[in-house]
Amino acid sequence: MKKILLIFLIILLLIFYLFSHNKKDHNSNKITLAEVTHSIFYAPLYVAIENDYFKDEGLDIELVLTSGADKVSAAIISGDAQIGLAGAESAIYIYNSGEKDYLQIFSGLTKRDGQFILGRKRDEKFTLDKLKNKEVLVGRKGGMPSLNFINALDNSVVNTKNININYQIDFASLSGAFISGTGDYVNLFEPNATMLEKNNQGYILSSIGKYSGEMPYTVFYAKKSYINNNSDLCKKFTSAINKGLEYVKNHEPIEIAEIISKQFPDNSIKELEQMIKHYKDADTWLSNSIVTESSLKNLEDLLIKNNLIKDYVPYKKLVKNYE
Repeated sequence: MKKILLIFLIILLLIFYLFSHNKKDHNSNKITLAEVTHSIFYAPLYVAIENDYFKDEGLDIELVLTSGADKVSAAIISGDAQIGLAGAESAIYIYNSGEKDYLQIFSGLTKRDGQFILGRKRDEKFTLDKLKNKEVLVGRKGGMPSLNFINALDNSVVNTKNININYQIDFASLSGAFISGTGDYVNLFEPNATMLEKNNQGYILSSIGKYSGEMPYTVFYAKKSYINNNSDLCKKFTSAINKGLEYVKNHEPIEIAEIISKQFPDNSIKELEQMIKHYKDADTWLSNSIVTESSLKNLEDLLIKNNLIKDYVPYKKLVKNYE
């Protein structure tokens, strides 16, 4: 009797295992996407979501805010998310750490910095050399926002030694710190930049992207093993992103604003239109998702220059484009 009961329990456990395994396979098209911040800067992604481009590819996307590129990469490595949207530098750092199942970039989104520098007063004649002897809030050291701010200064021949660059405030807290009185200037993405200006708490003076040049500023990446095991899924994901990029390229800000308005319920259509226009005018988004070797080299030149890496990472190991 005991043997029969034992056999029966084993059979039940086997059935439960097979059912769970098959259920997991059935839901294999569900993707947890960790985004480094929720910003108009990523408008093509939100267009792809709201226009059902992912659903058309048979993908179920769960978007999770994961503030900080370091936290995004950690979420991917730990398996809490499958795909990350963050600066390409975080994938480079993981590769250089010796991680065997490192992060591979398989799609791009933005091609330049999306920050705007804000001051406490309006200044229609603002130039970066006016930052001399002033405190500027830029986020953590080594992150893409702070790196591109330094690059913008270098490209404008402005000596960083003459500026008090504050790296102590984390990215998500920059707006609050500036509003509370910390710093003379702050670098912010949309919608935060426009919202501060709307409330007379800061004034947009210039685009950092216009000074810092092109590079793979924000990319989609996943663990190497995930990409190898889900090649078809990555192709479908990239197809949806390309449709989003194409839509943003060929439509007016007002049309884009109306589509992504659900993603930003605290902003009016008019505010969203203005923010999108800012990014269109700055030539922010890629025309397609390909991350080129030359653009990656531009980023690595910046990292090497700032002593954050010693040498270039092999392009073919780090990047696996899907068209």
